[in-house]
Formats: sequence, C-alpha cells, structure tokens
Amino acid sequence: MKYVEGLKCRECERTYALAPQHVCDFCFGPLEVVYDMAAVASEISRESIAAGPASLWRYAPLLPAPLEDRVDLGAGFTRLVEAPRLAAELGLKKLWLKNDGGNPTHSFKDRVVSVALSVARSFGFEVASCASTGNLANSVAAHAAAAGMRSVVLIPHDLEAGKIAATTIYGGDVLAVDGSYDDVNRLCAELSGSKPWAFVNVNLRPFYSEGSKTLAYEIAEQLGWRRPDTVVIPVASGSLFTKVAKGFRELTEVGLLEEGAPVKLHGGQAAGCSPVAEAFGRGSNDIRPVKPQTIARSLAIGNPADGFYALQEAAASAGSITSVPEGSIADGVRLLARTEGIFTETAGGVTIATLEQLASSGAIGPNEEVVVLITGIGLKTLEAFEDQGKLASIPATVQAVEESLGGPR
Repeated sequence: MKYVEGLKCRECERTYALAPQHVCDFCFGPLEVVYDMAAVASEISRESIAAGPASLWRYAPLLPAPLEDRVDLGAGFTRLVEAPRLAAELGLKKLWLKNDGGNPTHSFKDRVVSVALSVARSFGFEVASCASTGNLANSVAAHAAAAGMRSVVLIPHDLEAGKIAATTIYGGDVLAVDGSYDDVNRLCAELSGSKPWAFVNVNLRPFYSEGSKTLAYEIAEQLGWRRPDTVVIPVASGSLFTKVAKGFRELTEVGLLEEGAPVKLHGGQAAGCSPVAEAFGRGSNDIRPVKPQTIARSLAIGNPADGFYALQEAAASAGSITSVPEGSIADGVRLLARTEGIFTETAGGVTIATLEQLASSGAIGPNEEVVVLITGIGLKTLEAFEDQGKLASIPATVQAVEESLGGPR
C-alpha cells in the first residue's frame, strides 16, 4: 500500500500500524486509514487518472490496497446520467443520477468489497465474511468466488428472496440468522474474535469503508472536475454518507479540485428505521437505536455505527438527514422508473422520496445542481412491487386491446 501510513482513531487520534483492526484499544473509537497526502498529491493528476482503468482502481493512490493482486470484478466508474424529466417534475433545473446499479453485482457495495478483499488477501486471509442486509452479501460472495476464497455470509432470516438467490448462486456458505441486521452484526463481532476470517465490515471496516469515497471522485471527474451543489444519499450505517464527504475533501487536498464551498449533503432514511434522521430533527448527536420496520431493508440498521459522524458531516455541509414516510418509498421507485427508465431498489425509493420532499420544501433550491445516488437495482426487491406483477388477461382480439386501452389510440 504505497501511500498508506497506518491507522488512526477518529476520537483520540492514536495511531496504529496497518492491521485487520477497526477499534482503538484505548478509547474504543473507530479507526481510519491515514495516507501520505503530500506524496499522493505529487504523483496523482487528472491525466494519470484518465489513463487508468474504467473502474474504481483509476483512483488507486487514494485507496488502501496492494499494488498488485487486487480482487477486481470491475466495480466503479458507473454512469452519471442527466435526469431532465425527473428534474422537470420536481421543479429542478439540473439533476444527475449516479447509477451504481451498473456494478458487477448491481449495487455500490462492489466498491467497498473490492477494496476490502484486496486488503484481506494481502493480510493472508482465506475466508471472506460479513453481516449483511443483502447487497453486501451478494458482493462478498461474488468477489470471494472470483478470488478463490471461501465465503461465509450472515444475513437476517427475513431477507428478500432475490437477494438470497443472488448470494447463494456463488456457492459460498450463507447463514440466515434469527433476528435483525443488528443481531447479525453483533454475532459477526463476536465471531471475529475467534475466527480467522476477513469480516469486511468488522475487522476490515477501516479499509472497506474507503471504497465508498470513489463515488465522490467519480462524480467530480464526470462533471469535468468540479463539485455539484448538492448530493442526496441514502443512510443506513452512515458510512456511505461520511465517505462521500471525505472523498470531496481529499480531491481538494491533493489539488484535483479547486478550493470552494463544500458540497451540501442530504441524507434520507425510511420512517420505519430513522434513528439518524430522528437525532438530526432533535438537533442532537445522541442517536437512539430503534427496531427496524421498513420495506427498505438494505437501510434497516437500527443502531448505525457511523450515525454520529453522518450527523457531523450533514451539519458541516449545511445539509440535512431526514426521513420519508414508508408509503412514499415505492412511489419514489415508480417515479424514477416512470420519468427516467431506471428501476431502483427500495433504498433508491427512499433517496428519490427524500429528493422530492426536499425540493418541495425548498431545502433544495430550483437552481441547485443536484446529484442523487442510486445505490442498487430494483430486481432485488421485487416483493415491494408484487401488485405490479399481477395482470388480468384479455382475449387475443383487436377489440379487446382497444377496450383495455379505452378506445383506439
């Protein structure tokens, strides 16, 4: 890891050598990767990035990964597409969709897993594991299979069938645990103390979470090396939110972006699992854990590990973290599909519903340039749209077609 200096605690700032460790021994604060940013700045350029692969690894100097033998299925550098019809419907002038449904396993989790398992292999791990609400399970199983590693992923017992199928297909071990994601995550934390496994979102969390920064890198590059005014992000653990903020800051630090006002970050949660939004609404940093009851299961984390830091980033950027009604989530999915032809999962429905709510209230102004993160595809969460799959049949006649359509058209 050419530019990586070690790990540092976010709270007490004690430093550590590189190791599969995620918590400070002294204050139990989370650890983060530290880079020699001066060295990065001296070697990275817009031209060197453009000459790199069409994947997240074009930003390798800003990532914690070995120079060789990376676990790479081609994640990242997904499309940033303009959304004029959705913008018009919401009264916005410039709206972009960063569509991570185009990743190898169709969610943004491929970014974090590619980085985490590259690091895991450099540490000598042979088994990849995780606690997951679905998308991460898919990605760990796929990347482990490609790397010749064994995978053992743990999921809540009531996960969507599409996400279970998209994990078991890769041949690894999949364990359905009686309980919520928070129960599964606690179990993985216990197992990490006794199993010589790479738990990507436990003992490898400092490295894993860095993959999310690449969304900020790509947005800036795809906009011609400039910042948008606003980014709207779904919030589960809060890690994605904090790393997007970090990504924009790092681009400025190494000279790839000019100095300027920070990107305003807005986060969205579902009403049935909104501990971070609830704290933001109270003006407090005290996040009260909840029992998730939401159709947006990929966001169903009742005790979010990075929620406190997400609140800090929202405040620092003059943004917000809000919740949307459960009934608006499927409507958000339909709105995006109807206007832009993109079928997103329920987490994306939360993001679109959040955008709609913020635009309606004036929290996002009509002249702001906005990027919305679409983190996964809707084919994984079909249960939320079962009514869409039921149609009454008609006779095979022209008359029946015209009657069904309300007359000739």
